[in-house]
Amino acid sequence: MQDISERILKYIADHGEVDTLDLAAVFGEDHQKIVGGVKSIEATGQLIQCVPSTRKSWKLTAEGRDILEHGSHEANVFKAVPQAGIPQAELMKCGGKNPKAGFSKAMSNGWILIDKSGGAPLVRRKVDTIVDEVLAHVKAIAEGKESSVPDGVKNEYKKRKILEESVTKSFVLSKGPEFATTLKKLETDLTVEMLASGLWKDLKFKAYNFDALGAPPGRGQLHPLMKVRTEFRQIFLEMGFSEMPTNNFVESSFWNFDALYVPQQHPARDQQDTFFVSHPKMSDKFPLALVESVRESHESGVDGSIGYRYDWKLDESRKNVLRTHTTGVSARMLYKVAHQPGGFKPVKYFSIDKVFRNETLDATHLAEFHQVEGVVADYGITLGDLIGTFNAFFNKLGITELEYKPTFNPYTEPSMEIFCFHPGLQRWIEVGNSGVFRPELLIPLGVPKEVNVIAWGLSLERPTMIKYGLNNIRDLIGPKVDLKMVQDGPICRMNC
Repeated sequence: MQDISERILKYIADHGEVDTLDLAAVFGEDHQKIVGGVKSIEATGQLIQCVPSTRKSWKLTAEGRDILEHGSHEANVFKAVPQAGIPQAELMKCGGKNPKAGFSKAMSNGWILIDKSGGAPLVRRKVDTIVDEVLAHVKAIAEGKESSVPDGVKNEYKKRKILEESVTKSFVLSKGPEFATTLKKLETDLTVEMLASGLWKDLKFKAYNFDALGAPPGRGQLHPLMKVRTEFRQIFLEMGFSEMPTNNFVESSFWNFDALYVPQQHPARDQQDTFFVSHPKMSDKFPLALVESVRESHESGVDGSIGYRYDWKLDESRKNVLRTHTTGVSARMLYKVAHQPGGFKPVKYFSIDKVFRNETLDATHLAEFHQVEGVVADYGITLGDLIGTFNAFFNKLGITELEYKPTFNPYTEPSMEIFCFHPGLQRWIEVGNSGVFRPELLIPLGVPKEVNVIAWGLSLERPTMIKYGLNNIRDLIGPKVDLKMVQDGPICRMNC
C-alpha cells in the first residue's frame, strides 16, 4: 500500500491546492492521520507549503439526535392533540419528551389554540396538517448538507440546544519550492566518510530539534537512612564530639564482651544471639597486660566488687564474632586515652556504623542494623548529664516525645532504656540503651577512679522510621525496599 505522505504529494501534483479536511474525506482516512503525513513531508524539506486554516461546522447535540429519531417537540405536541381537543394538563403528560417547549413552539407557529368557549379550556388543533421543518433541517445537518439550512435558523437551533457549532483546525496544502512526488530520506548522522569525500554537500540532513528533551541522565539518590545518618553526625559534631574509627565488622569476643564486663556465661554470647566467625575463628589482637586486668575483674572483682567468681577462660575471649555493638570500640578508645602521653584528658566520642545480631526479623527488628554509639568521659558527670545530652540531641532532630526506663546492663550501673513515640504505630518503641560505665569495666582499662563515663547505643533505623513515617523497618532497609521511595524522597524535611 502507498505511504500516506506520498499519496498526499500525488494528490497535490494532480489537483493542486487542497484542504486537509477535504483530503481526509477523499482518502477515507482520519484527519489526524492526514496531518501526521503532512508533518512527515515537512520534516524532509520544503516540498509543500502548509497554511493553517479553521473550518466551522455544525453537529447535532443529544437533543438534536432525539429529534432526528422522534421528530420535533412541537410536532409531537401537535400529534398528541385529538380532533375533539384535550385539557392542557393531559397534553403535558402525552406530548413527547419536552412538551412544555413543544407547546410554546406549536402555539407560536399557529398550529394549536386554547378554546375557552365550552367551560373548561381545551387545547385544539388550529390547522389540519403541518410540515415538521425542524426535523427536515436536522436531517440535512446529519447528512452533511448544512449549507441548505439558513444561518439564522442554525443560530436559533443553537439557542434551543439542538445544534452546536464546532471549529476544526486544518491545513491548506500547495506545492513548495522543492516539490516532488517522492520523499527522499534525510541523513541523521554526519560521518567521517561524508566529510572526507565531500558527499555531505549533496546530502540533506534532518534538522536538529534543540527544544526536544533529552533522556534524563542516570543519577544516584541518597537513601533516607544515609540522610538521617548525616544529620546525626552533624549534630554530634556541633555538640563537640569527635568521631571514633569503627572500620572493623569482625571483633574478638575479648573487646566485644570481656572488656565490657560481660560474663562468659551470659546468654548474649550464645549462638542464638550472636554470629560467630568460622574463619578466622580466633584472634589475639588485644594487649596482654589488659588481659590479666580483665581476668581479675571477672574472677574476683575490683574496687570493692566481688566479680562474677568463675574461672575466666582466654580461649573463650579469643573467639571472633560479627560485632553485636560498637561499644567495644568505645572500650578500646578509653584504653587508648587512659594510656596516652600526659595521662587522661576528658573526651567526647561518637560513632555510627553497622552491627549484627541473630535477631528474628519483624516490623522493628533486623539482623543487620546501625548503632549510634556515644561516650563521654569526664570528672564528676552523672546520669543527669546523660539525660540532658539525650534531650539536646533528639530536640535537634525534632523528636520531643521521649521516655527513660531503668534497666539492667552488665557493664553500666545505673542503666536506662530510651523510648520514642511512633505516631504511625501509635506506641512507644525502644531506640537505645544507656548508662554509666561500671568500675569493673573502667579500672582494668586504666581510667582514673575519679572519672565517670556515660555511654549510650542508639538505633539509627527506628528514629528514621519516625522521621519518614514508616511503620515497618523492612520498608526502609532490605530486599523489600521500594526504590521509588528512595528516588522520590524529599531533598529535606520541614518540621514546622
